[in-house]
Amino acid sequence: MKISRNTFLLFSLLAGVFSCNDAIEIEQPGRLDANAAFQTVSDLEEGLFGVYAEFDIAPDIAFQSVFTDELAIGIGNGGRGLADYSFILNAGSVAPEVFWVNGYRQLNAANRVIEAAALVEPGEKELGRYNQVLGETFALRAWGHFILLSYFSTDFSDDNALSIINLDFVPTIDQQLLRNTNGETFALIESDLTMAESLLANTASDVTRINKDFITALRARIAAYRQDYTIAAAFSQELTDKYRLANRAEYRAMFRDESDGEVLFKLERTLGDFYDWQSNSGDPMGGGWAGSIFADADATIDGNPYFEMGRSLFNLLDPADIRYDVNVAPSSLIDPDYASNQNPETDVLVIQKYPGSEGRPLMNDLKVFRVSEMYLIRAEAAVAQGNLSQAANLLKILRDARFGTSTPTPDFSDTATAYAAILEERRIELAFEGHRYLDLKRLGTRANRGVQRDPIDCAFNGACFLPADDYRFSLPLPLIEFNANPRLRDQQNPGY
Repeated sequence: MKISRNTFLLFSLLAGVFSCNDAIEIEQPGRLDANAAFQTVSDLEEGLFGVYAEFDIAPDIAFQSVFTDELAIGIGNGGRGLADYSFILNAGSVAPEVFWVNGYRQLNAANRVIEAAALVEPGEKELGRYNQVLGETFALRAWGHFILLSYFSTDFSDDNALSIINLDFVPTIDQQLLRNTNGETFALIESDLTMAESLLANTASDVTRINKDFITALRARIAAYRQDYTIAAAFSQELTDKYRLANRAEYRAMFRDESDGEVLFKLERTLGDFYDWQSNSGDPMGGGWAGSIFADADATIDGNPYFEMGRSLFNLLDPADIRYDVNVAPSSLIDPDYASNQNPETDVLVIQKYPGSEGRPLMNDLKVFRVSEMYLIRAEAAVAQGNLSQAANLLKILRDARFGTSTPTPDFSDTATAYAAILEERRIELAFEGHRYLDLKRLGTRANRGVQRDPIDCAFNGACFLPADDYRFSLPLPLIEFNANPRLRDQQNPGY
């Protein structure tokens, strides 16, 4: 689904421009009234496209790659991203502001459409499209709440822990809202997903539009985060029973946007859309082409890679695995004696997860849900339920698909070993897709793993290791929110 710049800009006018001081208080003078902006189902659909345009996981990819052990400083870095790479994180950092403001922009956009839908009376022939628009909007609002919660909650499995500020309405400028609990936020998310499910048609032909498979995949991911593994296993298996893993050729084509492969849902990026631009900031403030998170020109050694693949990740990759070919550019320089030579000019690991499409280097669709993640969730659930052999078999199925041949069945002696294997497989399978930080946050302690960079990648700053129980695996509430809502200071996350 292509989102034009005009659609995005028109919807931004409707929603109003955000104050830098507060992402929640969004009632702005000059905002178009819903009665004027939304009069037909087609108007609502344009509003929905505006909601889609607010969603971008490029900032997630940037932060979760730079802050963890997916990346190393590249030969063309020039000082970019060094604060995140050095584990410097506080209420004034870029990441919490970006995720907080972006999250509430998403919720605001969805709420505007839902509010306006009550003012539009569809004709009999339009009812199906009207319901589809509303269903997609409710699902996007649920996803937006979950993204926010995943960064700012300290413990997904504790319903009494502080979450975010639930926003299922358009607030007035004088409201100063406080954080809800996880239980309250998850209840709102499930309510929105239930509503969406009741409205959506049972079709799944376009993976760039919300459908019932999206709802199932999101429920599976949420349940895994909450450690509700009976539900996680059921929803993830529903999708693995329905869809197969991509084979090696399909896997390569999928990341070149030549095929959807095993994608369940993705955010399309195409020529002329709002995200058709280069971001080379080195931090989550960027956006644009996902590949420009790592390089300035293209996904080759001549493209000025300012971030390269971290050596501790590269050392896990097997050249016989299709994931090696997808992630490592052929132009890379690979020094087998890198540890002793310590020369960055002879060991340059260029990332090509986002090589480009439509003739535009570094621009690719953003894969949000894939079948492989559902296998990994099933394996995680099996470990939690004490079925280590099932977990091993599920990992084998995934590896067989990636190697194109039968691979050894893993042998897990205990649950910690099994969780570590799943975390490692997620690290390889979902590299540079915006998962690593949250995976370590929720699985690292059980797997006895944290951020672990190769010594060569952290020799310049000493930021080699960060344990999974470190307070920095939950973002602080940003300073910009305190400026307009000072009561939130009392609800700041621990450590900040």
